[in-house]
Amino acid sequence: MSSDSCELLCLDLPQAEAVRALVPADDEIRPAAERAKALADPTRLRIARALAVGEELCVCDLAWVCSSSQNLVSHHVRQLRTAGLAASRRDGKLVMYRLTDTGRALLSLLLPEADPAVREG
Repeated sequence: MSSDSCELLCLDLPQAEAVRALVPADDEIRPAAERAKALADPTRLRIARALAVGEELCVCDLAWVCSSSQNLVSHHVRQLRTAGLAASRRDGKLVMYRLTDTGRALLSLLLPEADPAVREG
């Protein structure tokens, strides 16, 4: 079998229609795809892992932990925030970042060994 497609058209219409009714349209699923895409970058994945471990960190801390420049980390953490995976708050002159519940859940799927609940169970 050299191809990934059927060599014969054999549509099971009732089953296909039942499944089709449960699969969201592109515009409905786009936000989930954007969240997944946000963690598809190794630097953002490392930043997210650092936030999971450190709970709340500023860009300076994240840059040190990830051995990256503050400008690069700032760019990536902004993308995590835009995707709804991280949140921020101002603390005087600092901006502190943390993972959202969605960010934690998605990170635990990608790095299950990093999730304390998975290690303990």
